[in-house]
Amino acid sequence: MKKHSARVAPLSACNSPVLTLTKVEGEERPRDSPGPAEAQAPAAGAEAGGRGSRRCWRCSRAQLKKIFWGVAVVLCVCSSWAGSTQLAKLTFRKFDAPFTLTWFATNWNFLFFPLYYAGHVCKSAEKQSVKQRYRECCRFFGDNGLTLKVFFTKAAPFGVLWTLTNYLYLHAIKKINTTDVSVLFCCNKAFVFLLSWIVLRDRFMGVRIVAAILAIAGIVMMTYADGFHSHSVIGIALVVGSASMSALYKVLFKLLLGSAKFGEAALFLSILGVFNILFITCIPVILYFTKVEYWSSFDDIPWGNLCGFSVLLLTFNIVLNFGIAVTYPTLMSLGIVLSVPVNAVVDHYTSKIVFNGVRVIAIIIIGLGFLLLLLPEEWDVWLIKLLTRLKVRKKEETAEGSADPGSGPQSKSRRARPSFAR
Repeated sequence: MKKHSARVAPLSACNSPVLTLTKVEGEERPRDSPGPAEAQAPAAGAEAGGRGSRRCWRCSRAQLKKIFWGVAVVLCVCSSWAGSTQLAKLTFRKFDAPFTLTWFATNWNFLFFPLYYAGHVCKSAEKQSVKQRYRECCRFFGDNGLTLKVFFTKAAPFGVLWTLTNYLYLHAIKKINTTDVSVLFCCNKAFVFLLSWIVLRDRFMGVRIVAAILAIAGIVMMTYADGFHSHSVIGIALVVGSASMSALYKVLFKLLLGSAKFGEAALFLSILGVFNILFITCIPVILYFTKVEYWSSFDDIPWGNLCGFSVLLLTFNIVLNFGIAVTYPTLMSLGIVLSVPVNAVVDHYTSKIVFNGVRVIAIIIIGLGFLLLLLPEEWDVWLIKLLTRLKVRKKEETAEGSADPGSGPQSKSRRARPSFAR
């Protein structure tokens, strides 16, 4: 059997998963030894039937297992994303510093590679030292590995985009309710498609253009829902900016780096954490001394909320980036859109949100656009095949139904005729 490996593009903290898998080759089975056809025919038939049923049973078990893991991953993505959003909203009541919160949470990205290596040691049959594993993963950046030039040209831009994505998202939570923020961020998938179509020359799909139009219409309707007030317009603009940065991150990664294996993705995300510590730390310090984001003493900082938010965001990113190992990518994407009703329920009981007709229609339109974007590229071919099979089956059933009444008397008359031996 040929070895195969899943490859995954690391996503921003708020990005939607689009994962690239290598083709899995079929298993080659040894042929049966030759023998008399008459003697082996019944046994071969029974053996083939047994093997077929066993193979079907294994396939169904594997699929059920993957679906089970898929449900678990969906729940994990949904709860961690909705939980981090709500906890950020709660944190801003005591600690009004969105950029500092972004910086603090991004520092936790450093844990990606250590956590990956711990999993590698537990699961892999061929154990490698940290240095060996690090060098192997560094090949992702080229033959020379992770040099200073590569760090600034291939890692630093993504560190900036990561910080902007999270900062704009968190700043928007201060301006508008979490339901609007979470549903508007779902538009990032439409932006990814549009940028991929323009920059990467991806295949044109009419259904995805419709989804992008629905996303834009939803943004306009969401703005209209609050009557175009400056506060809500600024908040919506911040979320759309966050979704755009997330889409740009995704498309640029595919353009410049392609796809990465799990270890390479973990190393890349850890490097973003290192970049954040080395080069972004100065910005919260400047904001503190200029009193843009100021707190009286470090004792007043709600460390529990900050650490809880960081853990939830780290969990979200781990599941989103590495969940492909146990389930389907589409199921993971559903977790993001399912966080919208969760946030809506929480907002209904904790804030003064008004779910008027325009807001509800906007949420439905954006959600529908998101679901349309989850359709695979060859969905139309699959649909035509399905309709063709249904038509063929219907014709066969009709033919069998019309043949049944005439078959009875004919068979009886044939049985009644005597046979004369000569």
